[in-house]
Amino acid sequence: MRALVLWADDRSPNLGVRALAHGSAALVRRAFPDAEVDLQNFGRGAAPVPIGGWRPLVREHVTGRHGLKQWLAGYDLVVDTRSGDSFADIYGLQRLTAMTALSDLAVRAGVPVVLGPQTIGPFGTRRGRALAKHTLRRATTVMARDHVSAEGARALGREADVLTTDVVFALPVPTVERTRDVLLNVSGLLWNPGPHVDAGGYRTTVEQLIDGLVAEGRKVTLLAHVLSSSKVDDDVPVVTEIAHRHAGVDVLVPTDLADVREAVASARLVVGSRMHACLNALSVGTPAIPLAYSRKFEPLLDDLGWRATIDLRTSTAPVDEVLRLAADSALLDGVAAVRERAEAALGPAEAALRKLG
Repeated sequence: MRALVLWADDRSPNLGVRALAHGSAALVRRAFPDAEVDLQNFGRGAAPVPIGGWRPLVREHVTGRHGLKQWLAGYDLVVDTRSGDSFADIYGLQRLTAMTALSDLAVRAGVPVVLGPQTIGPFGTRRGRALAKHTLRRATTVMARDHVSAEGARALGREADVLTTDVVFALPVPTVERTRDVLLNVSGLLWNPGPHVDAGGYRTTVEQLIDGLVAEGRKVTLLAHVLSSSKVDDDVPVVTEIAHRHAGVDVLVPTDLADVREAVASARLVVGSRMHACLNALSVGTPAIPLAYSRKFEPLLDDLGWRATIDLRTSTAPVDEVLRLAADSALLDGVAAVRERAEAALGPAEAALRKLG
């Protein structure tokens, strides 16, 4: 079995992107233990040429100049992840069009295309919905990682074949001692002005949350989940800046995915603005309080029976909510059940892949 995972990057500074890459490969290998798995994102990867914008990919459909169709035909299976949450038009139609064009080339090459476990939607534009319907219609198998995404697929005319969960739960669990108290992941994406939440309000929430946790005797370590890069959503300068204003607060910048998973496994609690900081924690048995900024958080976590999500877009007192949950000893008891539900949810995804072998 030769499998290609699209829109996955195991070298990205965003450790959530790496979790998606490694988790997708792990899911394929659960179905096919000896599978050879390649990864392809924008830029360089397994493809014979770097993958860029939508125009070159659309031209490739006509000219075949770079041999992408022939390259794709060399695989037995393509898992199209859409970066976990990019099967939507909220990131722009150019991104959606490019991803659709490459997936279409795989279909034309005669390779089964599986939409891997992911968020489906939202689609707020006519063209976005048209591209989504086209993709869903052409896919061999459609996997949704939450019930809202499954409903989104149904509304677009294609029932999801599998309702599963995030592939981070397919990753191995590190065994480490709990030597840290609270890991607080602060997002550079939200710290800087953007469309998700009010940046000023987010900054105030973070500063007050640190003060509140310290006042209750908790030891806080600031966690970067997006490493140093040229992009504005880099977490490293943000956590470094905050630590300078709070005596006794440490900073943890992991080196890679394995390092961050060991770090969250060593904590008693993770409070995270990055969804995969929280999913990494839950998948290794550490309670997590997500500070959500989009609809991709709550449906996925609700399906796993985890009710500790705080939506920054609607909460009127997020600091008080976090402090209340952080003091709840029952949080730890619920993590084992989350892992059991996630393992059960991955079973149908594995079975669906095996049918394609």
